[in-house]
Amino acid sequence: MLPPLRVVGEVTNFVRARSGHCYFSLRDEDAQLRCVMWRDEARRLPTTPAEGMEVRALGRLTLYESRGEFQLVVSDLEGRGEGLWKLAFDRLRARLDGEGLTSPLRKRPIPRYPACVGVVTSASGAALHDILTVIRRRAPWTEVVLASCRVQGDSAAEEIAAAVRLFGLARCADVLIVGRGGGSVEDLWAFNEEVVARALAESPIPTVSAVGHETDVTIADLVADLRAPTPSAAAEAVVPDGTVLRRHLESLGRFLSNSVQERLAGARHEMEATGSELARLGERTITARSDRLRASAAHLHALSPLGALARGFAVPLDADGTILRRTADFRPGAGFDLRLVDGTVSCRVEPSTAPVHDSRRSSR
Repeated sequence: MLPPLRVVGEVTNFVRARSGHCYFSLRDEDAQLRCVMWRDEARRLPTTPAEGMEVRALGRLTLYESRGEFQLVVSDLEGRGEGLWKLAFDRLRARLDGEGLTSPLRKRPIPRYPACVGVVTSASGAALHDILTVIRRRAPWTEVVLASCRVQGDSAAEEIAAAVRLFGLARCADVLIVGRGGGSVEDLWAFNEEVVARALAESPIPTVSAVGHETDVTIADLVADLRAPTPSAAAEAVVPDGTVLRRHLESLGRFLSNSVQERLAGARHEMEATGSELARLGERTITARSDRLRASAAHLHALSPLGALARGFAVPLDADGTILRRTADFRPGAGFDLRLVDGTVSCRVEPSTAPVHDSRRSSR
């Protein structure tokens, strides 16, 4: 058996059969070589190489007996230059950009004080340890719910997407951290898969992508509501610093206390001013009413019999206290009282010697 060979050439006529096997040719200016890549190896390809793309294939040369042709059974295929990984990344990004899924306008704010943080990562990875350490230090009251999944290798992307959707159905978290620690492009590739991107875009819970190191950028970073350079940074971004929060609450308490004191002092001053104004208004009202009462009393006094007596008049009264109004009421020899302003004088009617003028006779 011939040893493994590395062959460099341009891809042409690349076909992925329904079985999962891939068939293509590698060519240069002088020749071409038929190639086959079986399903298990083809599954690791990040994308289909473009027509005419220069690649490097690793495989074993075999004889395709029915045609009498040599063919290369490829076990690994990578692009020259930026390679297939970059090509796959750019293709998916262009498609998601076209749908608006990477637009900053669709990014949602991250809750400032989450009661529960959901985490999608491997239960055995360093990322989970880093996230828990930061949350316990900054906000130990925060609940953390883990949906463990594989973060690299076959079916990792499907498990990550399923975990994100599970949190969306359960609605048990206020914010979601999706990530893992650093690694090679191939290690991180699950976070560049379309199924993960769409699960993040459809999540009803705000999402934070925390994949790899600061220099690693994935499709998940572009679709999530917030990109954190590391899992530790993601934990810091989603929970408040307890020490800072306590200082803020203490400052707020002092501010509220001062505000209440100022409001009470203002209200007290306003009440005092209102009380003084009411007192002055009451005094003015009493004075005005007293003046009106005195004027009314004087008017009534002027109209009363006592007022007439005070002006020098006298009122004759018989023994029963009836006012004697006419001369006929004064019978000779009868007694009567004469009411004066300061008392009563007893009087008697004496016969009159003066002639009485009869107006009726004179009129005749």
